[in-house]
Amino acid sequence: MSMRCTCCLVILALQSSFLNSKKTYEYKYEGLVRVGRELPDLVESALKLRCTFKIIGESPQTFVLQISNVDVEDFNGLPRKSVFSPSQKLTKRLSAEFSQPVVFEFSKGQITDIRTAPGVSNIVVNIVRGILGFLQVTVKTTQSFYELVELGIHGVCQSSYTVEEDNNAKELKVTQMVDITNCQQPAALYRGMALAPEDKLSKQRGESVVSTVKHTYTVKSTADGGLITKAFAQERQYFSPFNVKGGNSRMLALYLLKVSDTTDKIVTGQVQSRGNLMYRTEKDLNPIPVVMINLNEPVPKILDLIKRLAQANIYQVDSSSSTEVLNLIQLLRVATRENLDQLWKQVSGNDEHRRWFLDLVVEVTDERILKFLETRFKAGDITANEAGQALVVAFNHLSAEPVSVALAQEFLSIPLSKSQPLLWNTVVLAYGSLVYRYCVYTDPCPVTVVQPLLDMATSGLSKNSEEDMVLALKALGNAAHPSSIKTLLKFLPGYTSGAEKLPTRVQSAAVPAFRLLASRDPHNVQDIVLNLFVQRTLPAEIRMLACMVLLETKPSIALISVISEVLLEETDLQVASFSYSLLKGIAKSRTPDNQHLSTSCNIAMKILTPKLGHLSYRYSKNMHFDWFHDDFLFGTSADIYMLKNESLIPTKLMLKGKFHFIGRILQFLELGVHADGIKELFAGKIPQLKKDLGITDFATIMKILSDWQNLPKDRPLLTAYARVFGQEAFLMDVSGDSIQSIIKSFSASAGKESVVWQKIQDVQKGTSWHWTKPHLVYEARFIQPTCLGLPVEISKYYSIVNAVTMKAKAEINPPPKEHLGELLSSDISLHTDGFAGVTKDHFVFHGINTDLFQCGVELKSKIISALPWAFILKINIKEHKYEMNLTPSKTVTELFSVNSDVFVVLRNIEDPSLFKITPMMPETEDSQQSLPLARILPTSRNDQTEDSEVKFRQCADAKIYGTAVCIEAEAKRAHYLHEYPLYYFLGRTRFSYQLEPAKGAKPIEKILIQVTAGRKHPPGVSEMMNLTHRVFKLRINVWAFCYICSLCNLDATPEPVVTVKALGLSPPAKLLGYEGVAFNLPTAQRDNIEMIVSEVGEEANWKICANVNVDKSYSSAKAHLRWGAECQTYDVSMRVSAACQPESKPSIHTKINWGALPSVFIMIEYVPGISYIMGFYQKYEKNQERQAAVTVVASSPETFDMRVKIPERTIYKKAIPSPIDLVGFEAVNFTMSI
Repeated sequence: MSMRCTCCLVILALQSSFLNSKKTYEYKYEGLVRVGRELPDLVESALKLRCTFKIIGESPQTFVLQISNVDVEDFNGLPRKSVFSPSQKLTKRLSAEFSQPVVFEFSKGQITDIRTAPGVSNIVVNIVRGILGFLQVTVKTTQSFYELVELGIHGVCQSSYTVEEDNNAKELKVTQMVDITNCQQPAALYRGMALAPEDKLSKQRGESVVSTVKHTYTVKSTADGGLITKAFAQERQYFSPFNVKGGNSRMLALYLLKVSDTTDKIVTGQVQSRGNLMYRTEKDLNPIPVVMINLNEPVPKILDLIKRLAQANIYQVDSSSSTEVLNLIQLLRVATRENLDQLWKQVSGNDEHRRWFLDLVVEVTDERILKFLETRFKAGDITANEAGQALVVAFNHLSAEPVSVALAQEFLSIPLSKSQPLLWNTVVLAYGSLVYRYCVYTDPCPVTVVQPLLDMATSGLSKNSEEDMVLALKALGNAAHPSSIKTLLKFLPGYTSGAEKLPTRVQSAAVPAFRLLASRDPHNVQDIVLNLFVQRTLPAEIRMLACMVLLETKPSIALISVISEVLLEETDLQVASFSYSLLKGIAKSRTPDNQHLSTSCNIAMKILTPKLGHLSYRYSKNMHFDWFHDDFLFGTSADIYMLKNESLIPTKLMLKGKFHFIGRILQFLELGVHADGIKELFAGKIPQLKKDLGITDFATIMKILSDWQNLPKDRPLLTAYARVFGQEAFLMDVSGDSIQSIIKSFSASAGKESVVWQKIQDVQKGTSWHWTKPHLVYEARFIQPTCLGLPVEISKYYSIVNAVTMKAKAEINPPPKEHLGELLSSDISLHTDGFAGVTKDHFVFHGINTDLFQCGVELKSKIISALPWAFILKINIKEHKYEMNLTPSKTVTELFSVNSDVFVVLRNIEDPSLFKITPMMPETEDSQQSLPLARILPTSRNDQTEDSEVKFRQCADAKIYGTAVCIEAEAKRAHYLHEYPLYYFLGRTRFSYQLEPAKGAKPIEKILIQVTAGRKHPPGVSEMMNLTHRVFKLRINVWAFCYICSLCNLDATPEPVVTVKALGLSPPAKLLGYEGVAFNLPTAQRDNIEMIVSEVGEEANWKICANVNVDKSYSSAKAHLRWGAECQTYDVSMRVSAACQPESKPSIHTKINWGALPSVFIMIEYVPGISYIMGFYQKYEKNQERQAAVTVVASSPETFDMRVKIPERTIYKKAIPSPIDLVGFEAVNFTMSI
């Protein structure tokens, strides 16, 4: 988007004062703001302010500014086709405030103090700053070019001047360029970006915001000095969610009307100082830029909105009302502390209203919310669950001010905070996050804010409380206060005596605590974690975590060389494999933050690959994936970390995702599970494993895991955590007692004391449940002053409304009387209906945003997901019968949709209901023309202006079931030049996925799905492990058939093992649908499985016939698949065999032969391209037609070779890393016929 400001003024400017205190200066002023793309067929928004004003001297350094003839006009339409409209009410409102005199001090060409009457609003004072800004210009007649650092409306910034002399007119032409992007003390303000650090390397590739300011003055020599007779200012700001290549602007103009002698003094009355010329931002940043509502008397409006939103979202997610969440937040933000208590009394008695209030009152981002929650915590009138949800959002969305941090500390000592472990974890971690954000804007950051966490860590160490130490260390990691390094070292071996005796769980919590500190003190952190990494006596887990943190510090090539040297001599293959994979992932990275590091890691790869490149996934690994687009300045990255010891089961598993956008990095989500307790179970027992994933290994693992009840009670089996925006927000230990309690509740012997028993009783009576969760995910705002004194704002809002409604009633015959096991012999019929859905609203605003008016461009997008259901489920476990009755959709049901568009908006508080919102791409006469999808994207850099629109609809009918699945897409775009990525997204977009009645189909009353199992007993654990082992040995994807085999108990059954029916019922018409049956017909040498799927109907003959047989020695398998009319149209067959000779390496041979196949199944043509991407070599050979042969040879315990033969080509690759250890791998010959 682009923005343009213009101002014109005439001013006197010399190094000394040019205003004569005995004179009156009268000026004409005009300011214009335009927001849009500056293109003739795209709608723009604009605002024009005109006035005249006088400057009257009171003393040599004190002057009075008097403004009159104020006129405000707005514009919302096409350039050169629409006209400005008077904004009468806004003019009247501003005129009333501008009529009050403004006093200012002016000395040596500098405005040092501005004073106004107490009632003058901040917006008017800032506009006055813009007007007076013309008076502050420094002219040096002895230099034609010079640079100065000056205080102006944008802050303390550098100005560059050029001076040209016109001897004929006796005037000077002065041009001033202000660098507002690198101000020493900027007036610009960021909010909501503390957890998204800047990426300087990304900014070098392009900017999403570029601003320029240019002033032009005409200075005429007079007896009193230089007098500026004309002044013109133009400020342009270019903004794109992507790389900036187009812009917007603001313009101001000011003309000298006359200069006269001062005759009368102006009575100013009581005035108060409002500061100097630098722009002042409102503390509470009102209003939300996409909201303009009357904020008087907020309490009744809040109550009304809560009631309407709660009612509208009971049986659905009401997408039409979801945007009102921001209205409610805006009203809550202007409510007083007393208002919040008043509201609580009125909503706390209603579950729905209470939940909506607690979920959104946390967006009051100052001390009011802390005082409100403190009252609730102390009164104990909220549950621990409510307290945790409210506090974690409140702390993380709180404005990080000193008073807020001090109030937040109080929650560390409130009894309710410690009433439940999960709540206490939330309080401590959230406080650490608040400290981090406070320190982002406070330098130096006082140690007092982090002292409670330091004391907590020290106390846990002295008490040897593992739980307290881990929590404190994680909170210190969130805070990332430089003063915490000394405390963190107490928990690390090699730095503090006795630290090596601490549990590995504690040490592994201390190392990641340096992750965020790396950005604040990188060299110190590098020294610490490098020292940990090179200590071979430390546990492998600690060294791997140290390497991970070390690489996050973006080390130099010298440090990468040190890591490489260590790994060349490394004896612990877990450490070697993990560290190598970290380096390998970065070496392939394309994101800007790894630009230099990836080069260093590529060099390291050449050194390390010969030794470590063969290590399989049996060892600890990191898998890194990323992507970045320079034009869009957007990318993503993801990491999966698997840390293992000598066991096959990872002891730590972490998943991390990041977004790279507009020069910042946002670590959106990280999930992790630490299996510390399970690791202890395996300690010393690994030699019992053969490590071939066979039956013996599985049995051994199950036996080891069965000893979990013998772990110490204070040791959790698992620890789960979640990081949001880089901050750990959730931490939960799963203990053996918790697992035992769950097992007891669901066991067949559980009786009336069980929670499950009570829930079953409730369902028999009929129960319902409803839950909603509105949430403002993020609010990011960038506010920059303009030369008009109006703030240009770039804001992003992302809100979500979740809702789930469920009704259920069960009929159980006979009902259980003593224990849950009786359900196994009962007929159960469950009737249920409900809805689950979510609406996501995303707003991007660019333009002028004040308390009185808004003028700008908005991108609005809405994503809706909905899943309604209504069915009857019948179960008889004893008879192995399962039935589901579904009612097909009678109306169009939208399951998923995306809608977005860009609008040009005008709002003002004097006429909030008369806002103007117009699509930036207006409807045209040919807008309904349908174009191919390819026309939506330009094909060359020479593409000129072209409106294009695509509409698409495709349905897949299932007439047997009376239902159709439809996809609709619509997009309208305007393209001008190919290099502008913003144009790819500028316009209307709609996509939907929906269910609807099938056209031309007979009405279907219900869809019946029946499953009947033919065996008496479910498969045992040993059978399932045997099956899994068999699949591993054969390496083929026949899970479905093998699962059926597991049901057969290896006994021949003349009746079907399982029967599945999916029928559409429409009495009195006959049944239509499909029926599938499976048989097990083993022989002495092989297990045979047969499956038949048939279409049900009088004239139906379409079938699928499949059979699979597996040699009982596990050395071969065959499968045959046929389908079509009586299974005769198409066919696929497959044979798999294995052999291993003493003189040869274990190998697998695969042959694939095919007969007639539908064209969609012929994938051979894609094999060469895919294999090339995967690094395979190719050569042309004449191979057998309609056949593909694959040979896999285990070349080492960690690698295998592969050769693929297809018609006319052979593809091969050697030393492919195996996902599993190949020790004990038996040679297998595969022959697949398709």
